[in-house]
Amino acid sequence: MPQTQSVTGNVMEQIQKEFIDAVQKVLARTEDVGEHFAEEARRIHYKETPKRDIRGTTSIDEARALADEGIEVQQIVMPGWVKEPSH
Repeated sequence: MPQTQSVTGNVMEQIQKEFIDAVQKVLARTEDVGEHFAEEARRIHYKETPKRDIRGTTSIDEARALADEGIEVQQIVMPGWVKEPSH
């Protein structure tokens, strides 16, 4: 059993590291627009502001409304400790 536990622990550590790396890449490549996500996504979609990758928060209903307007959004659940990219 100890061998299996060690291998499982190593695999979990690797998965956690890869997840953290992916989160940091998302943070580094996107602008945080906070609670203005839906508004800013619409402005980008309707070409009222330059296209860029954004992240933020919105309600489920607002996300559905964006989808109904043809605005693609992707929900990514970020850990609570995630705030800004580490450089």
